[in-house]
Amino acid sequence: MCSRKRLRSPTAERVFADWPGVQTQSAGLAADAQVQLTPELLHEAQLVLVMERRHLQSLRKRFAAHLRHCRVICLQIPDDYAYMDPALIRRLEHTVPPLLRLPAQS
Repeated sequence: MCSRKRLRSPTAERVFADWPGVQTQSAGLAADAQVQLTPELLHEAQLVLVMERRHLQSLRKRFAAHLRHCRVICLQIPDDYAYMDPALIRRLEHTVPPLLRLPAQS
């Protein structure tokens, strides 16, 4: 999850979409997000990955009642990347698999 679902979270969604045992959905917190985060999306989630601490704070403030059943982790990935940026993909592929308890794919 990021601000507008335009760069980082769609990249993560695409990178992990074909991983066995992983179902992905990305959303944004901003009013102009391509897909806005909703309680329904959170209800389906077991794990929510946010890109920045400010996303974590906003998520907890706006959706606290909908987070009781899922883990929320901040990846601390700044808004410095383009969509499908190879450096962002490498960072995601290094950081996320241990959180999913899956082996890294090569």
